[in-house]
Amino acid sequence: MNKSAVLDLTCDLIARPSVTPEDAGCQQLIAERLAGAGFQCEHLRLGEVDNLWATHGSGAPVLVLLGHTDVVPPGPREAWASDPFTPEIRDGVLYGRGTADMKGSVAAFVVAAERYVAAHPGHAGTLAVLLTSDEEGDAIDGVRHVARLFAERGQRIDWCITGEPSSTTKLGDLLRVGRRGSLSGTLTVKGVQGHVAYPHKARNPIHLAAPALAELTARHWDDGYESFPPTSLQVSNIHAGTGANNVIPGELQVAFNLRYNPHWDAPRLEAEIDALLRRHGLDFDLRWHRSGEPFYTPEGRLREVARQVLGEFAGAPPEESTGGGTSDARFIAPLGAQCIEVGPVNASIHQVDEHVVVADLEALPDLYQRLVERLL
Repeated sequence: MNKSAVLDLTCDLIARPSVTPEDAGCQQLIAERLAGAGFQCEHLRLGEVDNLWATHGSGAPVLVLLGHTDVVPPGPREAWASDPFTPEIRDGVLYGRGTADMKGSVAAFVVAAERYVAAHPGHAGTLAVLLTSDEEGDAIDGVRHVARLFAERGQRIDWCITGEPSSTTKLGDLLRVGRRGSLSGTLTVKGVQGHVAYPHKARNPIHLAAPALAELTARHWDDGYESFPPTSLQVSNIHAGTGANNVIPGELQVAFNLRYNPHWDAPRLEAEIDALLRRHGLDFDLRWHRSGEPFYTPEGRLREVARQVLGEFAGAPPEESTGGGTSDARFIAPLGAQCIEVGPVNASIHQVDEHVVVADLEALPDLYQRLVERLL
């Protein structure tokens, strides 16, 4: 089949094995395209991470198209029906790592931006594209770091559209208007190793920690917040012992994660959990990783326009949701920006044989262009 502009660029990006935090030349290719369309491009190499900031126009309002060029590892290649970094179309579906998350959206951003500035060379405000190669990994020197630089510069951002795969079964059937915060903890409970036949000479950290863990996992944190679900805590890993059944371990390690709504912030949650563990008299060490605070975009111009445009594509008003994991919008929202997420169907993301329907991919540039036209 003849490739369209968005399909051709998506295939070029998929063919570059940009496993996080590698960019593999994706941003250089995109920068050349955008520069040719009249965008000013700034490459921000931070640590081992590539970031691209491309702008067209000046002044307010500032509308940012936010995406990432890195992908998760493909896993065993023999598990794929075709090479994950060789784009292949079968029965109207494009397969390859990053098709849905999110090289398809990035390619659609580029094509939409090119078309928009060609049709509106003297448009009001600023249209910007922000890309990183550190979204799927540690997310330290990607948009998190760029947002700090923007804060120092006084860079204004009014609206941000993230191209994460948000749709559920049909393109445009869901509009993401916020995300929960994410906070991870690694708890080490200290005991005294010994022989199981002489428990009085040892202190079993599993037994010591069990009541505290039971209270922690049973706790009711809140009843939700507007369209956010209740805060939840999940234990993801527990490890103790030497592997022998006659040795009381000297240490217990527990990994857990909280997904929380705007009732909370990370410092308050950390203080609550620290107090609970101390109340149980544990000898412990607790390390935290703050992935990002929750954000929420209230009713306003951005949600109104997005609701209209997505309704046109899906044939019905979209579901408006704050579910799912995290995205880089969590770093842009604190700059004062209203943020939404709009992208293709997410059914295959991070999976073997990741894919996107070609017809959906072909429609994405028009969807993003309509959003830009109605906002600027």
